Amino acid sequence: MLPDRPLTLFLTLLARYVVVAGTAFLIFYVWLGKTGRLQKIQLRWPRPRDYGREVLYSLLTTLIFAGVGSLIFLTPFQQYTHVYTQVETFGLGYFVASIGVMLLVHDTYFYWTHRAMHHPRLFKWFHQVHHQSVNPSPWAAFAFHPLEAVVEAGIIFVIVFLIPVHPLAVAIFLLLMTVYNVYGHLGFELYPRWFATSRIGKWVNTSVNHNQHHHYFKGNYGLYFLWWDRWMGTLRADYHKEYERVSSRGQTDNASAARP
Repeated sequence: MLPDRPLTLFLTLLARYVVVAGTAFLIFYVWLGKTGRLQKIQLRWPRPRDYGREVLYSLLTTLIFAGVGSLIFLTPFQQYTHVYTQVETFGLGYFVASIGVMLLVHDTYFYWTHRAMHHPRLFKWFHQVHHQSVNPSPWAAFAFHPLEAVVEAGIIFVIVFLIPVHPLAVAIFLLLMTVYNVYGHLGFELYPRWFATSRIGKWVNTSVNHNQHHHYFKGNYGLYFLWWDRWMGTLRADYHKEYERVSSRGQTDNASAARP
C-alpha cells in the first residue's frame, strides 16, 4: 500500500530512486565499469558535475511526484477517480492485468508527450535540462526540469481516470517504471547481441536505443517499447547498426576508456 502521509510518500519515492539508481551506479560505474567486463555504450564517462546535476534535478522531480501522488491518493480527490482499495473488488487476475495495462498506457503517453517536448517552442522550457545528460548515467533517470516532471507525473492522472486501479498495483507499476528508466539511462547494454533483431526484441526498447536519443537529440522517443517509433517512422535508421557495434565490441575497449 502507498504511504499515508505526504512526507512519508516523498521519502519512499526518494528511497526507491536512490536504491535503484544508486545500485546500478555502484555496480556498473564503480565496480564492473572499472574492469571493462560489460559493454559501455559511449566509451567516455560522464563528468562528476554531471552526476551532481542529475541528482539535484532528480530530487526536485521526486518532490513533484510525491506532491501529485499525495493529491491523488491522500486527499478526498481520490473519490473522483477509479481508485479502489480492496483487491477482492476486481480479483487478483485483474490486479495483475492492470499493471500491464498501465505499462501500455504509459508507453503511449510517454512517446507522444516526449515527442511534443522536442518541439522547438517547448524544448527549452520542458526538456532541455534532461538533455544536458548527453552521456547519461543511472542518476539521469529522473533528472527533469520541474515543468517536465509535472508532465511525467501526469500519467497517474490519466491512469486513475481511465481504469480501476489499486494503490499497490500503482506502486508496482511505478517501481517497474523506475527500474526500466534507470536501465534506459544506464550507459551499458544488458540485452544479448541477438536480442534487438529477435521477434520480441525488435519491439522492446534498449539502453542503446535511448542512449542514441540522448546523444543525437532526435528519434527513439519510446520508453518500454519500440512500436510507436516503428509505426511513426521515428526509430533511428542507425539503431540496429549501433546496437550491433556495442554488443560485439571487445571487452578490452571498455578497459581502455579514459576516466575523468
